[in-house]
Amino acid sequence: MDGGLKKTKGLREKFSFALAGLSYAWRTQNNLRFHLLAALGALLAAFLFRVSAKELLFLFFAIFLVFVAEMFNTAVELTVDLFGPGHHRLAKAAKDVAAGAVLLAAINSLIIGFLVFYPHFVAIFKR
Repeated sequence: MDGGLKKTKGLREKFSFALAGLSYAWRTQNNLRFHLLAALGALLAAFLFRVSAKELLFLFFAIFLVFVAEMFNTAVELTVDLFGPGHHRLAKAAKDVAAGAVLLAAINSLIIGFLVFYPHFVAIFKR
């Protein structure tokens, strides 16, 4: 038994669901919007410093990793909240672990940003 869930019909419908998920996260998650501003700042700096294609690849990987982690964190929080307003130690643990994944992704992006931009800053101050 499928529990009353309708199967998706095609690729267009699947993309529609994915875009709806992105839209929901954008509208409801302040952290996602903050991460987007930080990403735009990093990309602006990459443009100004004329970073290499390889450096840009690392920046994009770090940026998208944070977005993916934030989306999974939102999905975990919504799923846990689905089971009621009460507090349970496992529900808290699930939310904490998901938030920890976002923190690790953000730390990763800071490290990558430092490794990419540090040589460019040093070059400016050596002039």
